[in-house]
Order: sequence, then structure tokens, then C-alpha cells
Amino acid sequence: MKVCWPYFDPEFHNLPERIYGPACRVCIDNESMEDCTVIKVDSVNKQGILLEVVQVLTNINLTIVKSYISSDAGWFMDVFHVKDEHGNKLKDQKLINYIQQAIGTIREIENIAKVCSNDVVNNAEQPSEHTAIEMSGTDRPGLFSEISAALADLHCNIVEAHAWSHNARLACVAYISDQSTDTPIDDPHRLATIEDHLTTVLRATSGTPISSGSETASPQEVKTAEFLEGTNMTDVERRLHQLMLSVGDFDMPPLEPMSPSSSPSREGDDEEGRKTMVSIENLHDKWYSIVSIECKDRPRLMFDTVCTLTDMQYVIFHASISSHGGRSFQEYFIRHVDGCTLSTEGEKDRVIKCLEAAIERRVCEGVRLKLSAENRVGLLSDITRVLRENGLVVVRADVETQGEKAVNAFYVRDISGNEVDMDFVKSVKKEMDVIDLEVKNDRATTTIPQPRSPQRSPGLFSLGDVLKSQFERFSHNFIPIN
Repeated sequence: MKVCWPYFDPEFHNLPERIYGPACRVCIDNESMEDCTVIKVDSVNKQGILLEVVQVLTNINLTIVKSYISSDAGWFMDVFHVKDEHGNKLKDQKLINYIQQAIGTIREIENIAKVCSNDVVNNAEQPSEHTAIEMSGTDRPGLFSEISAALADLHCNIVEAHAWSHNARLACVAYISDQSTDTPIDDPHRLATIEDHLTTVLRATSGTPISSGSETASPQEVKTAEFLEGTNMTDVERRLHQLMLSVGDFDMPPLEPMSPSSSPSREGDDEEGRKTMVSIENLHDKWYSIVSIECKDRPRLMFDTVCTLTDMQYVIFHASISSHGGRSFQEYFIRHVDGCTLSTEGEKDRVIKCLEAAIERRVCEGVRLKLSAENRVGLLSDITRVLRENGLVVVRADVETQGEKAVNAFYVRDISGNEVDMDFVKSVKKEMDVIDLEVKNDRATTTIPQPRSPQRSPGLFSLGDVLKSQFERFSHNFIPIN
């Protein structure tokens, strides 16, 4: 009896590769370089793949010290020289395996970038942990405090929040839950009430409004969406970049006497006063526009610039990134998604302004306050109100809930734009031993020390005294920071 077996094409197992292209190959080399780890990525090219790879590396706090990128002819080849957050090579095998898996399967999660770029992401069929609120508009002193108070009045618990302020514009992404049930807020009528209330807060201007007919007009927007647990921090930061871009923070606002944004020094300048420099020229014979960037080096810098170019609908074909002496040098060969180069001076000027804003908006030169407390309803509102009432402006905020503990990090400035008095830095532990506050002055290393008088001037602002006196009524909620 003749037995017939089904025929299987020997190339069947290669069918996905023949349809979608070869799988993304990741090689991690710890031998070639003495002081850094080399990550090589080869894959079929697609729009946004560079940003997705950089997001993976940035999300685990790796510093990209050098990179070479080539993605012409439908193939993506990239080399990254990276260090961990302590400046060392990658030694943890679990971390290495994660990088290989995360980048190697990047094609399977290619829709992440599209989801992040949507104005509203709301999938009611999937279980969500929190409700997300996006806010953007014209900034003013105390606005973040007013937003926190408004959410508390609306019986919303702020689980996590991230806010950036730059050039008198504010972008904020907050994750909230119902105050009584600690569940997502999905009632359409209540969500509409929250949006209307927060929109009213954003539109309550103080000082000279920005003309709605000018290029610097920034519409006030509040949008809600469901938030799925597990969203990476880089996704949130990309959304903050997009919100800032939408409200035009790349244009300087009219100078106002009480605006902290009117400080003459630029946030992108380094210790020697060297400024951020961005230039664009066209390589006509190759049909590329070359974007050259020189600025102070810092973590997440490549993510910020690649994110901006990608969200402005430009394709990066080649790039070279390096850093020397605390300065970063980046060169991108780009075209618009329609295949055209930057042909007009207006388009070049806009790209230059947007890149400068992307570089500057993350940098916060000021006093960093980090407070840790047992989480409770209204805690964020109380803290930000104390800062506002004593003349401190929040220029950046990162608020997170870790179990039963709330960790709040704020960058603050004096409302007039001057530096906050730092006499309390050495004595703050002694003055605030009940509360325990971590304080860091990011400009302390660049400020010339002044002779200290035996007694503090009566008119000199002391943050330590203020926080000690006004936090005493709820200081029992605070616990030490490890």
C-alpha cells in the first residue's frame, strides 16, 4: 500500500521573511570598544524605525555617545555606542537580552508610534488602569498649581503627572483615577465636565495675552483618554514634545516683567556660554537637506532631536552623532516624507526653531525639589500651592505614585526670573528635619560663590524657612527618601 504524505514547501518557514522582509538583527558587542558598548541594528527600513530604536535605548536610561545611521535603498543599518546611566559598559546580561528582544521585535510593535501621535487614544474594549488627560496652552505663574487644585476639587486622584514649561507655554500629561474608588473615570458626562473645568483654568490669562492672529498664538486644549498600564516614559515624553510643538513654543513670547521665561540666558547654553547652533543646507546633487546641530551634550538629546524631525514628517536617511568635551555634534541627512528637500527659507527657519526648542525645553536650570510622602488626596495640590504662594514657579514637574508613596520632583524658579536664594542648601537638612527634602541646584556649579554674611538679610528669600513653616500642618505625611 502506497502511503501519501502532505507536501510542505521547504521554503514555507521563510514565508514571513519573504513577505515582510528579513527580521531585525541586533548585535551587541562589548569587546570592540574599551569604554562603551556597541549596538548594531540591521533591518528593513520603514518610516519612524530610527525613533523606535532610540526610544528603546532611551527608555532604559542608556546614553548614546556616538551613532552612525544609514537607511537608504530600503535597508536600515545603525551603530550605537552606548553607556549605562553610570557611564559604564553594559554588563548586565538581562539588560542585554532585553535590548535584543525589544529591538528585534520592533516590527511587531510598529503601531506604537502611530498610537502615540494620535490626538486622542481611547480603546474602551481593553481594560485600562487610569484615565489620561492632556493639557496644553499658554503658561503663567502658578498654572500647574491651579490645575492640581482643580483636579482635587473635581474629586480626581492624580496618580502620575508630567509637565513641561518653555517659552511661556505649558504641556502636561496627567493620569487620574476616581478619588473614592481609585478606578478609571469613563463616564462621558464627567469627562466632559473635567475637560470644561480645566479648559477654563487654562484660559484664565494673567498679563498680556498673546494675539490670536500672530504665529505665536497657542490654543488652550484639554483632552481625555484611557491609559493602559505599561506605557513607557519615552511615549509620554514624545507626547509632551508633540503638545509643545502644537502650541508653538518654538516662538519666543513677548517679554513680560514677571515671566520666568524672560531670562536673558538661554537654557541650552553650556558653562562657557556657548549657544545651541542649528543650521540647514541643501545637498542638491544628492537631494538631501543636511541639518547640523551643535549644543551642550546631555542624556536623551538624540531622542529629542529625532523625535522632533519624525513628528514634523521628515525622513532621516543618514546621520552621524558624536560628543566631545561636553558638546554634542549631530548631522542629519533628511527629506520630507513627500521626497522633497527643504526648499524655502521659511521652512528651514521653522525646522531650526523647532529643533532649538526641542533641545531647550527639557533643560531646567533651577532648584530641583524632590519630596516623598505617603500618598493622600490633595497632596499635590497642597505642595504646589505652597510653592505658588511663596513666589516659586514650577517649570517642570514629574509626579509618580510608587505603591502607597508619592514621589514629587519639581524644578522651580523665582517668579521674577531670578535665581532662588541658595543659602538654605547647607542648612536645609537641619531646618527641615521633620519633613526631609532633597534639594539640588542645577546651576550651583556655574555660579560664582559669594561671601556669606553671618546673618541672613531680612529681605532675602529663604526657601527652607518657607517650606518648614508652611508644611508643618501636614508634615506627618512625609517619609524619608532613600
